[in-house]
Amino acid sequence: MAVAMAFRRLSSSIDKPFRPLSNATSHCYMLCLQWPKQLNAPLEVVDPEIADIIELEKARQWKGLELIPSENFTSVSVMQAVGSITTNKYSEGYPGTSTWPRRYVRTALSKHSDWILKNEEPLSGSPANFQVYTALLKPHDRIKALDLPHGGHLSHDRYQKDIAVSIFFETIPYQLNESTGYIDYDQLEKSATLFKPKLLVAGASAYARQYDYARIRKVCDKQKAIMLADMAHISGLVAAGVIPSPFEYADVVTTTTHKPLRGPRGAMIFFRKGVKEINKQGKVVLYDYEDKINQAVFPGLQGGPHNHTITGLAVALKQATTPVYKAYQEQVLSNCSKFAQTLARKGYELVSGGTENHLVLVNLKNKGIDGSRVEKVLEAVHIAANKNTGDFVKVAEYFDATVNLALKIKAETKGTKLKDFVATLQSSGVIP
Repeated sequence: MAVAMAFRRLSSSIDKPFRPLSNATSHCYMLCLQWPKQLNAPLEVVDPEIADIIELEKARQWKGLELIPSENFTSVSVMQAVGSITTNKYSEGYPGTSTWPRRYVRTALSKHSDWILKNEEPLSGSPANFQVYTALLKPHDRIKALDLPHGGHLSHDRYQKDIAVSIFFETIPYQLNESTGYIDYDQLEKSATLFKPKLLVAGASAYARQYDYARIRKVCDKQKAIMLADMAHISGLVAAGVIPSPFEYADVVTTTTHKPLRGPRGAMIFFRKGVKEINKQGKVVLYDYEDKINQAVFPGLQGGPHNHTITGLAVALKQATTPVYKAYQEQVLSNCSKFAQTLARKGYELVSGGTENHLVLVNLKNKGIDGSRVEKVLEAVHIAANKNTGDFVKVAEYFDATVNLALKIKAETKGTKLKDFVATLQSSGVIP
């Protein structure tokens, strides 16, 4: 109707005498003629400052050694998809089918037909976890997860009282066995019996060993708790089938889509369908997670999905179905193992004594220096500590040399604060 009225107004004015444009209108008209030029101009023309920042970051990434899982390098094709015209498209709700779930079926979920391959819309891992909490729990229900100082994640956290999980839910952690560096499953089971959580999280941001998913499943069954596997750090390894999968045991699985998965920055939620159990009355109880979780994501806690990110994710998951991708993940494990072995030979204490995934955790107490100071020296020599590349015997030697350099700078520093250490490092002349 509005379009028809506009056309009638336009047609009725065609026969009217032409009136010269005012100066203001003429100026506006001339600016409008420049819009197509601005829309189609490259970044270095529109905003050279931002273009320069991007080039500097590109140089930093090429020059340095990235060892941080969350800063893994995605592919050119994924970046092209993320930067595509799909960014212009707004969506609401959920499509009936999409490309990426079929691709993930061919990888990590090929043996698990009782899973629903949604939801790909969460914007990152922490919101995905909170969306699961709000979908399946009531306010002040109890959550049990790995303790933050023992390798847990902030989105499972109880320490910061001003974050959402602490505001809306009651949390209590399980911990590592201090002497072994492994999760203390016996203590986990005992504390779960006392605390009686409604949801138990199997997942970490800094744990170099495999989770015993079967053991946690037994604890959840005993307490009638939901088992959430947060595999953000290991989803690429799971997709390649080079480490055990949580899908056999968990009720819900969340993951980010970058890190070893090598996709764009986003998240996914997977949840079971079909028969959950046969109750005491012999009645079949079905999983009812689908609507609850989808509603918690949209419209519950976020608006329309980022279609350009989901497009890039589809490309990344196609890559994850290839033999090349599996070989890459096998090499990640090999690199990490070699790195850990070399550090151990050089006298470094490794948390849990080694690694079974893509992480190496080094305890620097026996070296007489803290991680913050070593991190600053690593940054100065263009090593971002923690990821997967290169000859990892040589990487371990670089790390060892950096620790020794940090000890030297510490001995020369007069003050006790980190800023004093950084100032001494910058003025020492040892870093070109």
